[in-house]
Amino acid sequence: MNQFLFIPHPSDLIPYPPCNSRPQTSTKPSPTGAVPATCRHGAGLSAPVAFSGRRPGAREVPFCRLRSARAPLHTEFSTRRLRAMGSRGFFHKISPRLLCAAALFAACVCGAAPRARAQQDDDTVRVETNLVLLNVGVADRRGRAVTDLTRGDFAVYEDGVRQNITSFEPVSAPFSLVILLDTSGSTLSFRTTLKQAAVRFVDALAPDDRIAVVSFNEKVKTLQSFTTDRKKIGFAILELAEGRGQTRLYQGVRHALAALAEEGNRRKAVVVITDGKDSELERSDRAAAAASGTGAQAAAVLKPESSAPLRAALDMADRQGVTVYPLALPSGDLRLVHDPTPQQVAVYTAARARLQELANRTGGRLHEIRRLEDMGRLYAEVAADMRTLYTIAYQPAGERKRDGAWRAINIEVSRAELIARTRPGYYAR
Repeated sequence: MNQFLFIPHPSDLIPYPPCNSRPQTSTKPSPTGAVPATCRHGAGLSAPVAFSGRRPGAREVPFCRLRSARAPLHTEFSTRRLRAMGSRGFFHKISPRLLCAAALFAACVCGAAPRARAQQDDDTVRVETNLVLLNVGVADRRGRAVTDLTRGDFAVYEDGVRQNITSFEPVSAPFSLVILLDTSGSTLSFRTTLKQAAVRFVDALAPDDRIAVVSFNEKVKTLQSFTTDRKKIGFAILELAEGRGQTRLYQGVRHALAALAEEGNRRKAVVVITDGKDSELERSDRAAAAASGTGAQAAAVLKPESSAPLRAALDMADRQGVTVYPLALPSGDLRLVHDPTPQQVAVYTAARARLQELANRTGGRLHEIRRLEDMGRLYAEVAADMRTLYTIAYQPAGERKRDGAWRAINIEVSRAELIARTRPGYYAR
């Protein structure tokens, strides 16, 4: 459809009455055929001019009181003027200089949006930062958590070079946490126990912790966005966490990490309860181990830590300093499989190895659920562990490029009898 720049005749422009004038309704049709009607308007709503189809001195219609559902402007034209425009031509009344100015203005407007978007993209690149976030747990030699340390008690090293700590948060600072629930077919038989344990875990968290609930099976769904409302969280877990079918585990992890990215500079964690068998990776593991004659050979063929879905999730966690706590369900325990085939050995072994890598690389812990009755206790241990974490941030010294190389991290505490635990490092991607 051709579009034209429409410029009204100067005689069609009349001053509008103030907004407190008596409302009037026009019955004249607009150019599109819609009849403008009296609008609801607020005090002070105004415009410099209003269009009218009559000459000066004719009845005036307030600009703010005209509304058309089809016309882009609140305008009213007489049919006589429209007929005149069609029969005699309209643009002969406009000087060439005015037409050139109008065309130049339209070109400037059309070109402004791409330049604005390009400028915005440039700004996004310039504000990138290499800030490294660490959740750090400290314990004495008996394994008891130490929660009374300050910034001065810590020293951070990256590749052996001491770093300047830019921010420090004590163990009492609130978390933003995603509870990630496996609702695939493999959890149907104990779904009720899983839900009840998750609700008890929520009760053990601090009141200021913001919690989101995400489920995954063949689809990933956010059942409850971040909130401190425990009733909403409980409803999402008990009533909405349903499903069956395949398992999109690492798609669910990436979904949770993307949601945490919107939570700003808060401390962040993911607690995922699953058997670890991602359907996509399970198919590739079976294919890779198809020619293996024994379970040992099948397990040796696979390189589970190098799988692309896991690496993508770890890179996202690295950038935000998210700690991941996997709770491994017994349905993913190879020891419970009677006389497994080489392919089963490969699948179960690789799935558990990936969960271990997810915990190790993010500074979390893998909890293996041997019995369903232990699920609530292990959730409570995760909640207690989170309450003992300090959060430290530092900017790597010097010009360290994101070249994909491994950066080793080491934490030292001023008191020699204490042991600090955090993620071992990150890939600078």
